Amino acid sequence: MQPWFTDAKLGIFIHWGIYAVDGVQESWSFYDDIVPYDAYMSQFDRFTADRYDPRDWAKLFARAGARYAVLTSRHHDGVALWDSAHGDLNVGRDLIAGYADALREQGLKVGLYYSHSDWSHPDYASTRKPGRPPELEDNRYSEVAVEFEDLAAWDRFLAYRDGQIRELTARYKPDLLWFDGEWDRSEEQWRIPELAALIRSEVPDVVFNARMLSEGDYATPEQGAPVVPPEGPWELCLTINDSWGHQHHDHNHKSVDQLIRYFTETIGGGGNLLLSVGPREDGTIPAEQAERLEGLGAWIARHAEAVYGTGRGLPAGHHYGPSTLSKDRRTLYLILFDAPRAEINVRGLLGSVRRVTVLGSGTELAHRITGGLHETPGVLWIEPPAAPDLDPHATVLAVELDGELELYRGAGRF
Repeated sequence: MQPWFTDAKLGIFIHWGIYAVDGVQESWSFYDDIVPYDAYMSQFDRFTADRYDPRDWAKLFARAGARYAVLTSRHHDGVALWDSAHGDLNVGRDLIAGYADALREQGLKVGLYYSHSDWSHPDYASTRKPGRPPELEDNRYSEVAVEFEDLAAWDRFLAYRDGQIRELTARYKPDLLWFDGEWDRSEEQWRIPELAALIRSEVPDVVFNARMLSEGDYATPEQGAPVVPPEGPWELCLTINDSWGHQHHDHNHKSVDQLIRYFTETIGGGGNLLLSVGPREDGTIPAEQAERLEGLGAWIARHAEAVYGTGRGLPAGHHYGPSTLSKDRRTLYLILFDAPRAEINVRGLLGSVRRVTVLGSGTELAHRITGGLHETPGVLWIEPPAAPDLDPHATVLAVELDGELELYRGAGRF
């Protein structure tokens, strides 16, 4: 795992493709018989990207506080966003080079999404239902069926995939490759180790998500914040509204308050938030989504010390809310979503506290410890901040410790 990834905290997930024309679900809308395949593909000629300005995207993402972004270079529908020499479906121009260059101008890492699956490729035998090319008598793929499959066709498909991957890695040198669609096949059938070796021959330090199976570097839960954070590096993939790509009817956008909660709970559990935006077919990001990115970024900028360069905070039960911990383990950052009506408490701290301040204003808060017996520590009580020190979204307290954090856990120490 590259250190930049665990330090990044926020990434932007960009679901952009021909599905934005009619505002239908990316790929799944034809797979699930919501839209006929031909109707889905009719969007191809109406996908203009005529207002696409990747520098505007990159500047917005930087203002949001993101340190990387991930663009859907090819979804399960098989439509590539660059002028690929492999396969029959691409937009006929390169929409990725400008994106990669613009991100790097802003100091952001470049991520590309690529689906292992391709539900349009004539050599791809999948779990597709009847009526979608290629037609199969037995449309439910199984491990047993592989013996009877056209292995020459599968080899051709993998050659196509590898050709596209070579183009992506050679042209754009992505820092992260975000794979998807792995569920159709086994690791052996996908030839995952060989694919990883191919990619690393061009980009040795690339980061892979967990959908590269045994080669993956981090977990990717989607949409629901884990109650118990995963061990090791992870990333919560979250939509701003209810859709990954642009859907005209979806105005159910999460508020800035909600996004800050998702974000702080995620980084407090040691993860990154990968927040999805869905540009329109012309390449513009809807104002409602841009406004929320700006709002999240403004909060992060005010509290950057509690975000960047921090790690997983207190386990559940020690503080009623998320927290992060400085890299030297000597400062705890407590996130308060609501205006406290009484003292804030932290349980199980071993060692003493030097001081507590409100991040941003610098106001110092009185604190005291009550209770404690033998090896069991007392409870830290912190004076509630006054109204002028409260952030309109979430207030952060910096708890400076006399030494590195140690926690009492009943039967042992943390």
